[in-house]
Amino acid sequence: MPLNLAHGLAFSDLYQREGLLKLDTAFHAHLAAADAALAERLTSGRINAEALTKKDESALILDVAPHLDRFISQLFGIADELLALTGRHDELAPLYRVKRQFVQRKAVATYKAEEAAAFDGAALEIDLAKTFGGTFSELAYAEHVEAWLKDEAANQREIDTALRYAAWALHTDAGRERSHAGVLFKKPAKLDAQNLVPHAHKQEADGVTTFTIKPEHIRRRKGFALTDEGTDLKGALAEANYCIWCHTQGKDSCSIGLKEKPSTDGKTAFKKSPFGVALAGCPLEEKISEFHTLKATGYAISALAVIAIDNPMTAATGHRICNDCMKSCIYQKQEPVNIPQVETRTLKDVLELPWGFEIYSLLTRWNPLNLRHPYPRAASGYRVLVVGMGPAGFALSHNLMNDGHTVVGIDGLKIEPLPEILAGVRADGSRLGPSSGPSSPGFAPVRDVTTLYESLDDRVMAGFGGVAEYGITVRWNKNFLKVIRLLLERRAEFALFGGVRFGGTLTSDDAFDMGFDHIALAMGAGKPTVLDIPNGLARGVRTASDFLMALQLTGAAKSDSIANMQVRLPVVVIGGGLTAIDTATEALAYYPIQAEKFLQRYEALAAKKNEDAVRDAWSPEEREIAEEFLAHARAMRTERALARTENRAPHILELLQSWGGATIAYRRRLIDSPSYTLNHEEVEKALEEGIRFSEALTPLSVDVDDYGAVRGINFSLQRNTENSTAVAAQYHLPAHTIFVAAGTSPNTVLAREYPQHFSLDGKYFKACDEDGQPVRPEFSTPKPERADVLLSRHTDGRFVSFFGDLHPSYFGNVVKAIGSAKQGFPVVSRVLAKRPPAGKGTSTEFAASLADDLLATVERVERLTPTIVE
Repeated sequence: MPLNLAHGLAFSDLYQREGLLKLDTAFHAHLAAADAALAERLTSGRINAEALTKKDESALILDVAPHLDRFISQLFGIADELLALTGRHDELAPLYRVKRQFVQRKAVATYKAEEAAAFDGAALEIDLAKTFGGTFSELAYAEHVEAWLKDEAANQREIDTALRYAAWALHTDAGRERSHAGVLFKKPAKLDAQNLVPHAHKQEADGVTTFTIKPEHIRRRKGFALTDEGTDLKGALAEANYCIWCHTQGKDSCSIGLKEKPSTDGKTAFKKSPFGVALAGCPLEEKISEFHTLKATGYAISALAVIAIDNPMTAATGHRICNDCMKSCIYQKQEPVNIPQVETRTLKDVLELPWGFEIYSLLTRWNPLNLRHPYPRAASGYRVLVVGMGPAGFALSHNLMNDGHTVVGIDGLKIEPLPEILAGVRADGSRLGPSSGPSSPGFAPVRDVTTLYESLDDRVMAGFGGVAEYGITVRWNKNFLKVIRLLLERRAEFALFGGVRFGGTLTSDDAFDMGFDHIALAMGAGKPTVLDIPNGLARGVRTASDFLMALQLTGAAKSDSIANMQVRLPVVVIGGGLTAIDTATEALAYYPIQAEKFLQRYEALAAKKNEDAVRDAWSPEEREIAEEFLAHARAMRTERALARTENRAPHILELLQSWGGATIAYRRRLIDSPSYTLNHEEVEKALEEGIRFSEALTPLSVDVDDYGAVRGINFSLQRNTENSTAVAAQYHLPAHTIFVAAGTSPNTVLAREYPQHFSLDGKYFKACDEDGQPVRPEFSTPKPERADVLLSRHTDGRFVSFFGDLHPSYFGNVVKAIGSAKQGFPVVSRVLAKRPPAGKGTSTEFAASLADDLLATVERVERLTPTIVE
């Protein structure tokens, strides 16, 4: 279906700077027709953006925002659909008004917990349901309460019944259990830093403390489909309304961080959590309070536009990705606002509109709420090579393109091409460009975003996204990677090449000789830590990052994949970070698929050749492992059949645990682990999937069997006596697979390969300033006073820069990597401007010449033997 835009614009205009300027002019005319004074304020705000106070900027954005919703709905012809979405917001609004004013204030004040304990909640609910017309629901409750409160004298009995029910639902265990799935009668839990995972079950055995989940909170996972859909609109609006919208007072600490009082030298440090973690807020300083205000009042598109001011790569952040904002929420003694849930729901609500992807895509290039950078700058003529297409790399690419530069992205992984109709890029690297009509060649607009999506069970790993592709599990919808990739690859200023190793296929000298003006390194973390203990490299020991990468990229978890990746139970994971958590959950999810796939293929071979012939090919060790897999797979098959007859979920997890399951072994306490101090929500989610977490275990040696493979691991156990003296004891865990998740080093191999260009300062690259003089970046802070992202200066004045996990300021997570791009791209633009562009010709010609050099082509095919083809 063609996209017929309003204001005389064609679809192709949305992908060209000149078209975006026409669009901006049309928006100003639209705004002026509705409110001439506001249009003048917007013009003035853009001119004087740096002089605006934070409060004045927020006020201007919020005043303009409703007009943007209307303009976008007219532009894309979706007024009815947007009105319906706004209507769903309005329908739910009584829930949050009644929750705040009636449930949390009046009911709590009227009936204390002691009185509520005597109430018959079930009877009260039946009474209310009759009043509602036969069915009780939270929304019906809220709507009726609001109606009754308009005439309290005439509705005293009904109001008192509603108050009693609310008090019962809030104060009693039965009431909380009855209302736990809703939003109206939930009150924030008090935070206890020592008990952030309240559903964990603590066990002591042989002096070892192990945490599991309470049985009633087990969550049964189904393979590698998406494990967490996130909240719905009702849940997101509950969080947005829970926020106190404190940007007007400058106390939006979720964005700017919780700060101490200034010291005598005038410097202001961030407050720290009980675990010593700096509460710096969102590394991108998103306007969180402002977008919550808009989302809560039903302005879905402009809420996303406000997010995109500071975080255009919204699809890469949010729910199950980042939580720095939550840690710095103004609520420090009770549950914080779940900002990532609101952010992701805001994105989804827009994406699910007709042409929703195109709306989101447009807002990353043209955003009238972005006073400093509403549309891309004019072409600069500069060309930047971005090395690594992970979060830092793709965010930097976007920012540099919006700053007027041409960007070429390369990645060491093979990147699967997208269909031309989506990306507008042919296999040879040439471009089709955006289509302006049904008969025009070029990439087509996307009306329904779900046509881009694939089931994560079946999705082919495309190679784009770095750690977001191979390091993050299916707790996050990886279809967002295709969304992000299209934001970049559809732009004429961008070219992408996979299978190119920087330092091998292409060196810095090569790149500068080709005509690049700058090289930006975003290559992520480097080699993982290995165990320096006896048998630390025995068969069955593997680094966790290698396992996660292989699992994601080989397709081993797919039933039709022939990838051979062996995992045996029991599994022990060494480490306490998020990588350890992810590795344990994915190992448990992978094992049933592996064993059942083995059984299916064994039965197929046995039917064709007979069982003896199949078994005769096995060595004694292979026979032992095969019998184990077959027995386990048959047990799972039996359990699945029994579950079908009993109409229940199969208890596969219990079988896995009986065979040893997956245990995380950490050298300190759970509450000391990085996963707990930084991402305790992920600890709880992992425990729900059936993993165990054992404390105070330091690995000593790996035991091997007669075949030289792992059969267990020995630990030093730190026991604390009454006088607090640590007494070391030994502890053994059986294991057939050991994953080491003990951290990584920065990817600084270039310093060893090319010491003339790259040098080290400790374990990180040595940085320099814009004059090429050495500087030392601030360590481990997502908001340094100065973004020291320059790494080295070429003899002719061209620079190399570094971002994300490579950088001592920004390593650690996805949103910090994206933050490094946001803070660092102006530095790149400044040093580019100090010398004229190195290359000649158009960007299209430049990309074509790179395609000749970097894209592999088949010259001929030779069959060397019946089974070998070259």
